[in-house]
Amino acid sequence: MPGKNATATRTTAAAEGDVTVLLIGMRINHFWAVHHWLPVFLAMPRMLRELARDPERGLLSHVLLTASPRTYYVVQYWESKEKLYRYAHSPDMFHHRAWAIINRKERKGKVRGHVGLWHEAYVVPEGSYESIYADMPPFGLAAAHGQVPLERRGKRARDRFGYRSRKTADATEQRAQKRVVAPEKAPDGV
Repeated sequence: MPGKNATATRTTAAAEGDVTVLLIGMRINHFWAVHHWLPVFLAMPRMLRELARDPERGLLSHVLLTASPRTYYVVQYWESKEKLYRYAHSPDMFHHRAWAIINRKERKGKVRGHVGLWHEAYVVPEGSYESIYADMPPFGLAAAHGQVPLERRGKRARDRFGYRSRKTADATEQRAQKRVVAPEKAPDGV
């Protein structure tokens, strides 16, 4: 019997179109410098709560993870890179204020390497991602975009990689039709 909210089947993420993923995290370089790293550690939950209160900002889902006792990070799934950047640069949001504090400390020479910060952002085109979840509740990409039975996208990874949503298929077909040149307008020798 599957655990609470798990599905006793195989599913895949219902994502269509491009997928925007942000990996963002911190590394505690000096455990003894709690007054430096604790505010950074507590900032991310605050930002996630802020985003949860305003779904129009574009955060679809997130997963909190740890890589070691020193390194913590969040995988975030966004509606688009534009919404991600809009949040990051919005002066009325906590992220903007947090970076302003860090930048001021850095300019004053008060950043001493006690805590490391990093992020990586990716826009993954449709056809360049696939997923499978066996007996899992919605997780990761499926938590962000929903999940569908595996058969809808293909039982094999290559089939899921090859899946194209109707919107993407229509756009691809329109681009192909625009490239077709009428014989009388073709360059010589074609």
